[in-house]
Formats: sequence, structure tokens, C-alpha cells
Amino acid sequence: MPTVKRDTYTPDSLLSVAVRVFNERGYDGTSMEHLSQAAGISKSSIYHHVRGKEELLRRGISRALDGLFGVLEEPSALEGRAVERLEHVTRRTVEVLITELPYVTLLLRVRGNTGTEVWAMGRRREFDQRVAELVKEAAAEGDLRGDIDARLATRLLFGMINSIAEWYRPDRASGDGAQASGGGAGTGTSAEVAEAVVRTAFAGLRTH
Repeated sequence: MPTVKRDTYTPDSLLSVAVRVFNERGYDGTSMEHLSQAAGISKSSIYHHVRGKEELLRRGISRALDGLFGVLEEPSALEGRAVERLEHVTRRTVEVLITELPYVTLLLRVRGNTGTEVWAMGRRREFDQRVAELVKEAAAEGDLRGDIDARLATRLLFGMINSIAEWYRPDRASGDGAQASGGGAGTGTSAEVAEAVVRTAFAGLRTH
């Protein structure tokens, strides 16, 4: 009798494949057939784990959001002067983005075409608003410049952070921040990138 191929996929490994395909093809351009081919299992095996591709989308986005909102609950984000808490949140947000790069990339690319995407965009706005409140508090305490609108400062800060998803490549990261081969930009470790963002952003935002 022929050997029956067992479904060796777990929900986590299937999610990893799905997120990669969503990022490559776009969520709207991905079908269950594409996911089946990428995973090397039948569509019925996928349905054994999830109800459909939107559930995979929600799980992928939730993983990114859980990491980001978790940063806001860390002790260093809750204690001390607002500017110190803001720097901590900035540094850790970069580290989460790099650690969970495929999942945060997926979150950043949602456009509101499904109920899950609308929910995700609302959660992103909530995260941005909480950081904006930190910016306002730090300015009120005299540690950040008061001549820059808090919402604008927050958008510029996240513009810098979110751009990392477009150019950071883990396979090019190096412990000493050396230039990538082939003439590409150096990437460095997550800690190095996070520190560079904090130094660059807060050099212009802090009062002197």
C-alpha cells in the first residue's frame, strides 16, 4: 500500500508560511491554493487548523500587535520620567519589529479591505496614540522640544521605525554593523539599529 503523507504542520509553522506568502503576494492576491502549494499540504489539511485565510491573517497580525502592546506594559515603559519611558518604548519597538519582522511587516501593509484589517488599523492607531501621549508628557516636563506638535513628532518617529521593515534583512545583520556584501547597506543587530534610531530621533527632539 502507498505511504500516506502525514500532515506535520503545526498551527505555528503553518502561520509562518502563510505570513511569508501574504507578504510576497499581498493578502488579497493570496488564495488558499497558494497557501496549500507553499506549505506542501492539501487545502483540507489547512482547514483542519484554521477556518480560512482571514483567520491566518488575524493570527499573524495579532502576534505583531501583542509584541508591540507588550512593550507598553514593561516596567521601564511605566516608571520614570516620560522622556525615559519614551526612549525605552522606541528602542523596544524597533527590537520587536526586527524580532517579529514578517509579522510586523504584515501589520504595516494592511489596507482596511477586510474586517480583520479594519480592526488591525484601529489597534495601530491606539498604539500610536499612547506613544503620542508620552511625547506630550515629556514635552510638558520640559525634556522634549515644545515647538513640535506631538502628533507630528509621533508620526515622524514611527515613519523612521516602520521604514526598517522595508530594508532590514536578518541575513545581512552583523555583530559589528559591517557593510553588507554586494554593496548593500549595513544592517547590524537589532540592538544596534534600535540604539541608532533612539540617538538619531532624540538628538532632534530633546531639549538642550
